[in-house]
Amino acid sequence: MLGLDMSFLNWDMISQFVVKGFIFSIELTVIATIGGIIFGTVLALMRLSGKKFLTIPATFYVNGMRSIPLVMVILWFFLLVPASFYSLIPGGSNYRAEISAIITFVAFEAAYFSEIMRAGIQSISRGQVNAGRALGMTYAQNMKLIILPQAFRNMVPILLTQTIILFQDTSLVYAIGAYDLLKGFSTAGKIYGRPEEAYLLAAVIYFVICFGLSYMVKRLNSRIAIIR
Repeated sequence: MLGLDMSFLNWDMISQFVVKGFIFSIELTVIATIGGIIFGTVLALMRLSGKKFLTIPATFYVNGMRSIPLVMVILWFFLLVPASFYSLIPGGSNYRAEISAIITFVAFEAAYFSEIMRAGIQSISRGQVNAGRALGMTYAQNMKLIILPQAFRNMVPILLTQTIILFQDTSLVYAIGAYDLLKGFSTAGKIYGRPEEAYLLAAVIYFVICFGLSYMVKRLNSRIAIIR
């Protein structure tokens, strides 16, 4: 059996290689979550509008994105978008992989958050929708003041669960060379000659973070259920 040697693990290794990747993984998760929810909400409202010129493209986008593996979308965007695009962003040429990953994740996660938002909006009873209309509210006012606040509260546990999955998926940016948490451990493992230990430690870190967050979501879901 292969013996594992964790003697390479020290603060210098963590601060030099792992922390940098961890920060980018968190940044990518936060940006993709916020962007995904915003664009996902727009897509959900387009699909629920009942107007074909909005429903058809939104449906095509959501179903198309959900039918393609994320790693393929990451590679397509990174390889097909010309380098001149990144030169339009200050310092973008030096962080092509990271910028590509951010844009790809926002675009991809919007499709998944869209379905969550659509389900949450549809979970609100029609009686409340009709009550808003009876008060003379427009469609936008009804959504802003009545439907979306309640839908968001109902969807918080699911949105957070999707965010945890998103954090796990950030490891896929390793395919285009972006410096994420997994890349940090991989680099440290190669430099110190301990690749097996580095990957094992990375798996433990991912497990601890995701398990802890999942437990928090479970507790939050219980509290929301009591409020309901």
